[in-house]
Amino acid sequence: MGASDPFPGDVGPAGAAQGDTGGLLDVLGVAAVVLDARGRITLWSPQAEALFGWSAAEALGRLAAPLLVPPDHTDLALQLFSRVIADGTTWAGSFPVRHKDGTTRLIEFRNMRLTDAEGRVYALGMACDSRLLRRTERDLALSVRLVAQSPIGLAVLDTDLRYVMVNPALERLNGQPAGAQLGLRPDACLRFLDTDMLMSSMRKVLDTGTPRLDQVTVGSPPDDPGVEHAWSVSHYRLEGPGGQVLGVASSVLDVTDHHRAATEAARARRRLAVIVDASATVGTTLDVDRTARELADVVVPELADLAAVDVLDSVLEGRRPLPPVPDGPVRFRALAVASARPTEAEQALDPAGQLASYDAERVITRCVTTGRPVLLARVRPADLPRIAADEDGAAALARAGLRSYLGVPLIARGDVLGAVSLYRVRNEAPFDEDDVVLAVELAARAAVCIDNARSYQSERRTALTLQRHLMSQAPEQPAGMAIAHRYRPARAAGEVGGDWFDALTVAGDKTALVIGDVMGSGINAAATMGQLRTTTRALADLDLPPAEVLRHLDRAATGLDPAFATCIYAVYDPHAGECRMASAGHLPPVVVRPGPRPVLVDLPTGAPLGVGGVPFEQTVVPLRPGDRLVLYTDGLVETRDTPLDRRLDRLVDLLAAPHDDLEELCDHLLAALRHPHDHDDVALLVAHATGLTPRT
Repeated sequence: MGASDPFPGDVGPAGAAQGDTGGLLDVLGVAAVVLDARGRITLWSPQAEALFGWSAAEALGRLAAPLLVPPDHTDLALQLFSRVIADGTTWAGSFPVRHKDGTTRLIEFRNMRLTDAEGRVYALGMACDSRLLRRTERDLALSVRLVAQSPIGLAVLDTDLRYVMVNPALERLNGQPAGAQLGLRPDACLRFLDTDMLMSSMRKVLDTGTPRLDQVTVGSPPDDPGVEHAWSVSHYRLEGPGGQVLGVASSVLDVTDHHRAATEAARARRRLAVIVDASATVGTTLDVDRTARELADVVVPELADLAAVDVLDSVLEGRRPLPPVPDGPVRFRALAVASARPTEAEQALDPAGQLASYDAERVITRCVTTGRPVLLARVRPADLPRIAADEDGAAALARAGLRSYLGVPLIARGDVLGAVSLYRVRNEAPFDEDDVVLAVELAARAAVCIDNARSYQSERRTALTLQRHLMSQAPEQPAGMAIAHRYRPARAAGEVGGDWFDALTVAGDKTALVIGDVMGSGINAAATMGQLRTTTRALADLDLPPAEVLRHLDRAATGLDPAFATCIYAVYDPHAGECRMASAGHLPPVVVRPGPRPVLVDLPTGAPLGVGGVPFEQTVVPLRPGDRLVLYTDGLVETRDTPLDRRLDRLVDLLAAPHDDLEELCDHLLAALRHPHDHDDVALLVAHATGLTPRT
């Protein structure tokens, strides 16, 4: 099939076209009229009846001139007719014709002489409405001009989806001359596109007649290799006037600029989404390892196929990190590794928790020593040893097909804490400057979270060390009393340090029981607690009444930071079988007796220590062998979502159950009342009156 025969119909044995009618001649309504040599009408087509208004019965056998020509044009018509009959001159042009309805219309004629087998001559006239012909000519001329000069690529394909027309714009878009494309299908000449999708779309258009509009396809054309372009393609089914399917018309518009702008906008939205996600998910806890894992999880897979977070080993030692020596080795500790899917490249990364020392040639070393990102947009074989931990790791990266690498330092408050390494293995797009900006932003946010977690852990260690040191002397088991105690520090570093308890031997076989809670937290609270505890021990040796002890402690608390604390000071006298006690704003103790329900001691609450000048009152409570006194700090019973009175009732209920072993009782109370992640210290002291052992 040639380009000159774009839309063939089926041809029967006799050579007559068997396709549907509806060609251009039908659109124009071309009429056929045959006159004999005398000018009489011998043949009259149905189109002639439609054009002139006369039926065949009315026209056949009549002279054409009187029937069809206005009187003032009769002479000219006869001259033209004589010329055609006499010498076979072909005449074409517009001529006025009288319609049956009496109107005169301008008709376009093509006249020629015919000769039959006996040598008789006839005149054949082909006629159509002149205005319709001129309009059709203008439309065709305009269509041809538009197709030829349109900036939009246009093509016509036959029912076998082979090119039969390609306009100059499409020649340029396809990068091939029209002659090289005619007769071929798109999948044979546009190999840089996803032609399977295009061919499938065109077949559906041929089958259904439903246009497919604005399908975007991308590829790198031959004249611009390696650069992605985009085209918007639309397909329409072509049909003749009679509805016969002629083929498919395609329009192709270069939308590369719009596609790039849309792609960049989408990337910007994704980058913003990653930043928002990082703000919500990185640094959810004050834990260095978890913060590193959260950072790795955020950048994979949105930014990288594989990510690793490593920090300087000195960061985890609790001291301010020193700047790495520019030309010396650097010690790293791997904190987290994340991968979008299993890849051999993971073998090149240090597993979480591993300590490693890398020389100055390593990319990650250069990243932390310079404090600047390191971008290897397209990784070369020579780069692999500088990226991987060792030769085996470099080989693993080569086998995995590492394409691009980006290292970004973790910098917080001017200190370099470590680096995050990003790898692209499956993603063919290299890291670019936009990726660097995003990675730096994420690393900066994560570095602050890691530094906060590092500071938190350092402060927590310091506070716990101070607390343990101050509480290192366990209470002695006094005469006539068995003691059990527990201390649980808060989970948060800044909330450790304020609670304390003590049991001190006083003259006359008496025992001083103390429990207190410094208002505030952290290292300062632990220090204040230590000073108050030391002062209490000194005052206990003086065998002062409880209210007097609290008065001296109140004066000692003035000027401390923090200055306020709650406290209960109680003195048990086993000879008298009673306990004298006073409270400085502390929660009431519980007395547990065999038989009746435990009760909260009704103590005058008093003001906290450090308020200054407020008197304290003493209360005497009977305490005989078998009775217990339970002292505690607010961390045992106070919660954010339950009223305090209900929690105190719960404590009393738990103490009502029999517990012979004091240690088991302490554990039971902590398990039932305190959540492992509560943000407050807990001090608990259980004193069981046993009575004095007779002296021998």
